[in-house]
Amino acid sequence: MEITFFSLGSGSCGNCYYLSTESDAIIIDCGVSIRRFKKNLSEYGLKISKVRGIMVTHDHADHIKAAGKISKEYAIPVYATKLVHEGMDRNWQSTVKIPSENRHNIEDGESFEVGPFVITPFTIPHDASENMGYHIAIGNCRFTVMTDVGDVTENVKRYISQSTHLILEANYDEEMLKQGRYPEMLKERIASGHGHLSNKKTAHALAENFHEKLSHVWLCHLSEENNHPELARKTIESALRSYGIIAGVDFKLDVLRRKIPTGPFSLT
Repeated sequence: MEITFFSLGSGSCGNCYYLSTESDAIIIDCGVSIRRFKKNLSEYGLKISKVRGIMVTHDHADHIKAAGKISKEYAIPVYATKLVHEGMDRNWQSTVKIPSENRHNIEDGESFEVGPFVITPFTIPHDASENMGYHIAIGNCRFTVMTDVGDVTENVKRYISQSTHLILEANYDEEMLKQGRYPEMLKERIASGHGHLSNKKTAHALAENFHEKLSHVWLCHLSEENNHPELARKTIESALRSYGIIAGVDFKLDVLRRKIPTGPFSLT
């Protein structure tokens, strides 16, 4: 089975991931503009007609901006927890709400099927109404998305250790955040247990839970103000090297671009 992953954007300007087989696809988050979404799909030959559902991690605008518009225009089901659906209804930046007939409530830890994808949602700490990671089984692939991760919890460790392909947040460099121009309240929010993961925390989470079946890791949701792609990469590579794990040899490591597409990647 041919499985393809494509990132349309990963960061505070908009997050959107497209995972597909030859005949079916799902979208994880839809935080880019509807114009950008359609333009990217057209440019890269990604078919909206293949999309069987949109999985929403949480209700912040950079993850849901176009979800309602896309769901309404193309009659695509949207899967989220009850709290996240309610949060999307309240979010004024989501101008088109998800039609009631397209809303599907999901529960923490309860797997469900969308086409050939078997999807297990699990909680991740973040300062949203609720925040979910998604572990997606398709063929022999175990694809996991964990974004906006406040802390390295048991769920985070568990799903790193169960994944063959992993999207994991590396949002900020600790020293850049400390020395940066953000107000102290925002710095505290980012570094809190319900904010974001630093490069260092991501590095150690990967190093301590790495396993031989983990073949590809993508670093996501990098801060434009408090991080840099090469800095994130080098921090992760250095930590893994201290455990005897070599990026580029033992697994592939890529950084998802913030504002422009990254991919496609073949997962087979």
